[in-house]
Formats: sequence, C-alpha cells, structure tokens
Amino acid sequence: MFAATRVLSSVAAKRAFSTSAANLSKVAVLGAAGGIGQPLSLLLKENPHVTHLSLYDIQNTPGVAADLSHINTNSKVTGHKPDNNGLEEALKDAHLVVIPAGVPRKPGMTRDDLFNTNASIVRDLAQAAAKHCPNAHFLIISNPVNSTVPIFAETMKKAGVFDPKKLYGVTTLDVVRASRFVAEVKNLDPKDVKVTVVGGHSGVTIVPLLSQTGLEFTKEELDALTHRIQFGGDEVVKAKDGTGSATLSMAFAGARFANSVLEATVGGKKGVIEPSFVKSDVFAKEGVEYFSTNIELGPNGVEKIHGLGEISDYEKELVSKAVPELKKNIEKGNSFVQ
Repeated sequence: MFAATRVLSSVAAKRAFSTSAANLSKVAVLGAAGGIGQPLSLLLKENPHVTHLSLYDIQNTPGVAADLSHINTNSKVTGHKPDNNGLEEALKDAHLVVIPAGVPRKPGMTRDDLFNTNASIVRDLAQAAAKHCPNAHFLIISNPVNSTVPIFAETMKKAGVFDPKKLYGVTTLDVVRASRFVAEVKNLDPKDVKVTVVGGHSGVTIVPLLSQTGLEFTKEELDALTHRIQFGGDEVVKAKDGTGSATLSMAFAGARFANSVLEATVGGKKGVIEPSFVKSDVFAKEGVEYFSTNIELGPNGVEKIHGLGEISDYEKELVSKAVPELKKNIEKGNSFVQ
C-alpha cells in the first residue's frame, strides 16, 4: 500500500511538473505575420521547449497559425488579431515574448528613420505586456533596438513592473554575421569562429572585438571586416532592392537567442552565454544605461553581465565612437516615453 502510494505521489508530482512546465513555455511572437515573424515562428515551432506558440499580428495571423499547426512537433499554435481581445489572449500566461513587430528598413533609411513608426508600436505592446504578462521574458527585435529597448523599459517602469533581468535587446545577428564574415576571410568553418560583438545594434555602435578571436588580421582586414559587420544590414537592404531588410538571418538569430533563454529558464541549462543589449553598468558612468556585452543566463534571466575584457587600441577607438552615439539613442527612447 505504501509503495503504491509512493508511485501515485510520484505520478502526481510528474503531472504537476509537466503542467508547470507547459505554463512556463508559452511563447508569444508579436508581429508574427511579418517578414521576420513568419520564419521566426517556424523555427520556434521546432523548439522542444515551446509547448504553446502564440502568434499575434494586425492581419494574416490565423493563416500563419493554421499553417504552422500542421507541423508535427509537440506545441500547439494559436493565432490572434487585434479584435476579440486578441492581444490579451496572445500574451496571457506567456513565459517569453519575442517582438519583431514594426516596419522594415528600406534603401536610404537608417534605423533611426524607423523610430517614429516603431517607437509607438513598441510602446503600445509594452503597455499590453505590462498588463497581461508582466513576469515574462521580453526579447526586442523591433528597430532601432538602441531606442526601442529603453522605450519598452520606461513603459514597464510606468506600470511598476520593470525587471531588468528579463528585458533583452536581440543583438545576436551581429555575432552571427561576424562569425560568418570572419570565416569567409580566413577560410574557416563559421561554427569554429566565435566573435564577441559589443555596444549597440546599429552602425558605429556595433563594435566587433576581433582581437579576442585568436586570429591575426591585417589593418586592411580589420577595417573591411569592422565596416561589414557594422553595416551588414545595408547589404541586404540594397540586395532586396526596396522590398525589405534582413528577415531570414534575423529570424535565425532571434530563434537562437530565444532558445538560449528557454534553455536557461525552462531547460535548467547552466553556463548559457549570449550577447544582448541589456540594462548594464559597463558604461553607466558615461551615462549609457544599456549596453550589449556577453551575458550569462540563469533561471530568472540575466544572471551575470560580462565586461569587455582585454581589447586592442583599435577597438578602444571604436568604443569611444560608439558610446556617445549610444547615449543619444537611449536618451531618444527614454524621452519618447517620459
């Protein structure tokens, strides 16, 4: 009898854990029907940590959800639009919210040119998130990230629910590009090339620390690689000839970062390190409240923020150019909400 009771208790405990895990791994994608949102949602449908994939956009979401729901992985998919409390339903009980919503960049536009449209979109989504899933982890892809992360943070602060450990600007594409570009120059496999990229997520605020790769570069290689990593997005915008910006590579990078957060917060994996634009003390004395460096993720989000480490004089010069630009971008985001 005692043994049977123990077995039943064990089964009940497993069921309770399973239910808890299911609640914890609802992932919402806001902007799910867009150029980034669709491939990102596809990649997340494949993720074993995701038990409920909740898709929201202003149009076409039911169709995207229906399409993805036929994929034979163990997560249900729901599609939501603004009507019938769609945003509330999309966000309710979410463990992780990924936000690629907004307009894409077009030829001649900088990320700052996107500000007027995307700033209000991110603010409105932050207001909804503060109300319906304040404890979720929030991954901001909407550009300009250097400003949209502060906008999201200030909006959450106004609602009294800001947790700096759970807000991330997704800068993963910068390290993905850096790895690929360096591998091309050195004729290596990108999986063997790790490049730390710090700063922000636009132009001169993107600072690749090539001196930390263990590889040797000429001055010409440094100049060319640094410029390509900083302005890689322009290549795609130009190649797409007015039809959009980096969507597929951004979806890949966003899914990679989302998986890392899920592995640390749901999967219990230790030592998960990714770059992210987060509230940071690294350049706080210079008035830069947010900065991207490698962070270590834990059960509650950001567990440790890494510094720059040893950097070259070349990279110190890059940082000196990045910091004032970042400060302006962050202040622009803060002012929009305040």
